[in-house]
Amino acid sequence: MDWQALALTLKLAAITTAILLCLAIPLAAWLVLGRSRWRVLAEAITGLPLVLPPTVLGFYLLVLLGPRTGVGRAFAAILGHPVAFSFAGLVIGSVIYSLPFAVQPIVAGFAAIDSSLIDAARLLGAGPIRLVRTILVPLASRSLLTAAILSFLHTLGEFGVVLMLGGDIPGATRTLSLVLFNQVEGFDYDAANRTAALLFFFCITALVLVYARPKNLATGPASDRFGGRNG
Repeated sequence: MDWQALALTLKLAAITTAILLCLAIPLAAWLVLGRSRWRVLAEAITGLPLVLPPTVLGFYLLVLLGPRTGVGRAFAAILGHPVAFSFAGLVIGSVIYSLPFAVQPIVAGFAAIDSSLIDAARLLGAGPIRLVRTILVPLASRSLLTAAILSFLHTLGEFGVVLMLGGDIPGATRTLSLVLFNQVEGFDYDAANRTAALLFFFCITALVLVYARPKNLATGPASDRFGGRNG
């Protein structure tokens, strides 16, 4: 077992998941509550990594974040090193590649909340931030957990984007999926089996935790969530 690659993979998945939740919650709230005509375009762009080949996405990110573009030079100036073929590049690529796995479950959770609760909260003077913090997030906690687990697991198994954007640098960009590929390529099937079994164990355990959670969520009156105020 390549423990260095395992540690790097878990670190990448944890950082990516944390960033995705920070991005996905406000984006999902805007997609559900907003009335902008740009929502359809935003949903299409958000879901693009689901259908776009990972190597295509990785190639365009490699070009975009390379030293020949303004974006790449800006990131290099901030980080002190080029983004491509670095851990920071893996994080950026992973966030973009796993974005739909975070956004779509949260959108579904927010959309399933009784609209009367949202209307009542607005009548009680709740602004968008308070509405998300006190109504949407608590009532969609199961969806948030699902988004976090799916994002984490999806990052664990990344291959195409990781290979295109980060290469295969031990201790810097080599993840378990690349280790597995190298083991199979070198006909070391015993080691490959151990690596694959570890990834399988992570995935099945996490999914069991998701489906084992109770599906009924407490949905108390909106007034209870706003200090008992009456309209």
